[in-house]
Amino acid sequence: MSGHKTGQANMRVSQFPLFTLKESPADAELVSHQLMLRAGMIRRLASGLYTWLPVGLRVLRKVETIIREEMNKSGAVEVLMPSVQPAELWEQSGRWDQYGPELLRIQDRHARNFCYGPTHEEVITDLVRREIRSYKQLPVNYYQIQTKFRDEIRPRFGVMRAREFSMKDAYSFHLSKECLQSTYEVMYATYARIFNRLGLEFKTVEADTGSIGGNVSHEFHVLADSGEDAIAFSTESDYAANVELAPVTPVIHAGMTSVQPLEKVATPNQHSIEDVCTFLNVSPDQIAKTLIVKSATDSLVALVLRGDHELNAVKAQKLESVANPLVFASEQEIQELLGCTTGSLGPLQLNCPVIIDHAAYTLENFICGANEEGFHYKGVNWDRDLANFSQYESKDLRKIVTGDASPDGKGSILVKRGIEVGHIFQLGDKYSTALNASVLDKDGKEQIVKMGCYGIGVTRVVASAIEQNFDERGIIWPQSIAPFNISIIPISAKKSGQVTDTCEWLYRELENLGLEVLLDDRDLRAGLLFADHELIGIPHRVVVSERGLQQDQIEYKHRRDQQAKQVPVENILEFLRDKVLAT
Repeated sequence: MSGHKTGQANMRVSQFPLFTLKESPADAELVSHQLMLRAGMIRRLASGLYTWLPVGLRVLRKVETIIREEMNKSGAVEVLMPSVQPAELWEQSGRWDQYGPELLRIQDRHARNFCYGPTHEEVITDLVRREIRSYKQLPVNYYQIQTKFRDEIRPRFGVMRAREFSMKDAYSFHLSKECLQSTYEVMYATYARIFNRLGLEFKTVEADTGSIGGNVSHEFHVLADSGEDAIAFSTESDYAANVELAPVTPVIHAGMTSVQPLEKVATPNQHSIEDVCTFLNVSPDQIAKTLIVKSATDSLVALVLRGDHELNAVKAQKLESVANPLVFASEQEIQELLGCTTGSLGPLQLNCPVIIDHAAYTLENFICGANEEGFHYKGVNWDRDLANFSQYESKDLRKIVTGDASPDGKGSILVKRGIEVGHIFQLGDKYSTALNASVLDKDGKEQIVKMGCYGIGVTRVVASAIEQNFDERGIIWPQSIAPFNISIIPISAKKSGQVTDTCEWLYRELENLGLEVLLDDRDLRAGLLFADHELIGIPHRVVVSERGLQQDQIEYKHRRDQQAKQVPVENILEFLRDKVLAT
């Protein structure tokens, strides 16, 4: 059966109150935030902190159940680690100072430093270094479903970017890279099964490892227009990657057809790409824009892109000559070291190294700043005009866009928005080396273990499911995580013993079939009852009325259906069982 029981399978609204709202609070921007508040799933306590109400908690527990079942099938073992962690562990890993203000630092009564854990790499590595001593005990994969806290500067979008949230995090330990790769592949497949069972449309993409570290990483994104991340995927293959990581294939330069003379033109008060385009009557793809960043040695480096392209900071900061993390030079530094303002910057006669994006390097007879306030150059060509003035090289600097060639050579790229709900990493020995987590190998020698890390944002999954499944009336839950399978709505039950008796009979029999039922026993008008149940998003709805029973009929409607249908009373149990099992 596709539904998972959560506590009591069946409930009456008189025992299971619905805290629905007619209107969305003004500060709720995302659809999921609006509908979670309106459907009575959550309530805000403080900035980024939410109480989960009964309807929301049932959904959350179902998500947890599916995750737990698939993690157990994968061979992972569940543990539960403290959410409050001692500073000493974070100091050993080097992250106490690196993590920044998102780390909530606290002190106990003895003035000892702790943090409220945003993640648990240090804690699990400490456990393993104490308990795992021999290679014979490897590999192991421990997971937990635990509360995390990240002190977001601007919590927003409800539970999508809250400060306190629930995460499933798993950590595997291995003697060799090959063993780590094997478990990584198992977890990759496990995540795909989890998100398929959750009923979500998702993409798996290559990703940057970011602050967690490591060298191999994949993200799992729920596709939704509201997503914060941009996903690039091929029209003709399985290739997919976060736009931050997707390489752009260099275009083969066909060679110049006609070379224009270099000309310096006055562009008074024209500083932005848009300003210059309008003033000179050209399009952005004919302009080279120059960005000045810090180098790895704290001097300056110029990054040059086509005017219509956007710098990819992740790619740029991976270059050997560029500081990591990427830092833009200040206006004062540019003025002092290069002798010009940002609005007139260009690569010609620039007193610093120049790195040119591949697409910008194919430009001919282009326009760029003249490094002199109020002037630009026209008719610029790289090999002719920069050869004697600047050190320059061509690199991949920009974000991939729709229409670019797919990096695997198959088809072109589409860019869509995605919500990151899962992330898996091959950490290598970053944390195990820092915390000295080692085992004795078969020769009796100490060997540092290698680690993998695998996370799912459990509370974020709930919001992401809503972003993919809603209409103007409310939420449309996938069957597997709906708070109930079926809602029963009596019409004028107070006036009809037959309606009451039929609803009670149906309630008991559906429970005996193992289905999860919510019986709405409130004495309200039918329209109000229907509106609440459509808002909450229970997949299957039956309406019992005296008029219908006189014709030996019960009304049925799936949440996605436009029209209801009549089902004979004698067939209703089999009909509903088959409907629930089929979805």
